[in-house]
Amino acid sequence: MKRIAVDMDEVIADPLKKFIELYHRDYGIGLDLVIEPGNEIHQQVPHHVKDKWLEYINEPGFFRDLEVIPGSVEALSLLQSKYDVYIVSAATEFRNSLIDKWDWLATHFPFIGWQNQVFCGKKIVDVDIMIDDRIKNFANFKGRPLLFTSPHNALITHYERVNNWQEVLDKLM
Repeated sequence: MKRIAVDMDEVIADPLKKFIELYHRDYGIGLDLVIEPGNEIHQQVPHHVKDKWLEYINEPGFFRDLEVIPGSVEALSLLQSKYDVYIVSAATEFRNSLIDKWDWLATHFPFIGWQNQVFCGKKIVDVDIMIDDRIKNFANFKGRPLLFTSPHNALITHYERVNNWQEVLDKLM
């Protein structure tokens, strides 16, 4: 069977929505869910609080209760019938995210066992297909990259793009 690596953040888990909720909680100001194409969320907030997202992301529990990206549970379940599916996340980038992500996967994707979870720093995996929102993870990748749409990558045009999980299924099933 061919192997697929699937990223977590902004692909199957939604940290952007949580950033927005925490920002609203702390500053009483709502952020528009439509982030300007090509920008990161920290580029959408006032300059004096632009690094607040780093505090949020380093809080214990930040990654534990993220919402699931619509369609991802069903899609990964279907993909497992045809592919070896691995969740590959740079979970070591933020110290507290490792346990949070482990627990989050157990809750939302219990059908993906621990043998198919790769928590790393740099995504140097030998798979046939990688689904990720960050093009830096495609550097030196020899397989088929699928760029999962997120506001920060909206202006990138030189990768095969998928906008949602139905499009992933249309391409791979």
